Amino acid sequence: MEMLPLWVGEIAGAESRKSIDAILRSVREHLGMEASFVSEFRHGQRIFRNVQTAAGFRFASVGDSDPAEESYCHWIANGRIPEMLRDAAQDPFAAALAATASVPVGAHLGVPIRLRDGSLYGTFCCFSRQPDHSLTDRDLAVMRAFADLAAQQIQERVDRIRDRTRLRSKIRAVLRRRHIDMVFQPAVRIDRPAVAFVEALARFPSVGPDSPACWFDAAHEAGIGIELELLAFDSALAQIGDLPTETALSINVSPETVLTKGMSERLDQAPARRLILELTEHRPVANYVALGRALDRYREKGLRLAVDDAGAGYSSLKHILNLKPDIIKLDISLSRGIDSDPVRRALARAMIQFAWSIGGELVAEGVESMAELATLSELGVTIVQGHLCARPAPLRKLTLETLAA
Repeated sequence: MEMLPLWVGEIAGAESRKSIDAILRSVREHLGMEASFVSEFRHGQRIFRNVQTAAGFRFASVGDSDPAEESYCHWIANGRIPEMLRDAAQDPFAAALAATASVPVGAHLGVPIRLRDGSLYGTFCCFSRQPDHSLTDRDLAVMRAFADLAAQQIQERVDRIRDRTRLRSKIRAVLRRRHIDMVFQPAVRIDRPAVAFVEALARFPSVGPDSPACWFDAAHEAGIGIELELLAFDSALAQIGDLPTETALSINVSPETVLTKGMSERLDQAPARRLILELTEHRPVANYVALGRALDRYREKGLRLAVDDAGAGYSSLKHILNLKPDIIKLDISLSRGIDSDPVRRALARAMIQFAWSIGGELVAEGVESMAELATLSELGVTIVQGHLCARPAPLRKLTLETLAA
C-alpha cells in the first residue's frame, strides 16, 4: 500500500474536520450504525482523523493510532476483507482480527479513500457492534457516495498543503538569494500637479495564482515572515537614491516586524524624512502601546506612518484609532465604483473627515476611471493611486515626467 508523505497528517485542519464530521454523521445516521470514521495510513499506522459515534459509545478519538495490519481498514484497502460485512464473525479473515471480538465489530462497511493522483489516503468506514443482515448493495453504494464527498474535502486540503509547501520552498530560495524584485507605484496629488510619494511593492517568481500577500502569509506561517519583510524593506530602500530627492518612499511592513531589532537597526540608518511606513492589516497587533512608542521615535525624526486598506477590515480601523497615522489609505473596495454607489461615497466622506480631524491625509487606492477620480475629487480626496495614474513598474521604467509631475 502506498504511503503519503508526512505533511498529509495536517489534514485535520479545523475547516476540513467540520465538513468531514458532518458527512460521517450523515452516513452513520442514514445506515443506522453506531460509529463512522475516516482513517489515514502513514508509516505502518492507521491514524483516526475524524470520528463520529452514537451517544454513549466510544471506541477511538481523533489522533489515536494503531498498527495498520491489525485493522479492518488495511485489509479492506488490500482487498482481503469485503467492503461490506453484514456479520464480521462470519468472515474467517475478519473474525480472526482482534478488533472483531474486542470492540466488538458486528456489521461493517468500509471503502478506500484515494486522492486525485491515485495514491491511497486511508479509508472511510462505519460499523455497528451488532450484525445487520438488512444491509444491501444499495447501502454500500450510499457509503461510496459519502466517501467520495469526504475525499473531495480531503483533496482540497491536501492541495492547499501542497501549494503551501511549494510556496515555502520558493520563499526560502528568495531568502537565500537575498534579493526581492520591487516595482513602484506613484501616489499622485490631484489638488496640484505633484507626486505625493512612491510605494514599493514586492514581486515574486510566479507560483500559480499566488499574490505577494500569499507569499508573506505563507512566510509568517513558516516562521520566516519577518525575515522576508526585512528583505523586502532592504530591497526597496536600496533604490531610494534613484528617486528625486523630494520624493518620499512608502514601504509596507507588518506591526510585528516594526517591533523587531532588525527593523530598529534599519530605521536608525534610514532617511526618516523621506520614508513612509505603510502598516498592513494582515498581521495582528499584540501591544499598541509598544508599537506606538517604537514608531514615535522615528516619527519625531520625520518618518510618516500610513495605514493600508482602511474600510476593508476591523484591523485597519484599530490601527487608525490607536496610532493616528499621517496617511490613511482608502481600500480599493471602496474606491472602485464609488461614482455610482452612494454607500461608498458616504463612507469615503466619513473617512476623509476623520483623516482631516487627526491632521492626516487620505489616499484613495485602486482608482481606474475618470468617473471615480472626479467623484473622489468632489468628496475632497487630494491624493489618488491606481492604474489610471500609473501602473506599478520597475523604477527605471517610471518616466521622469511621472515622478517629477
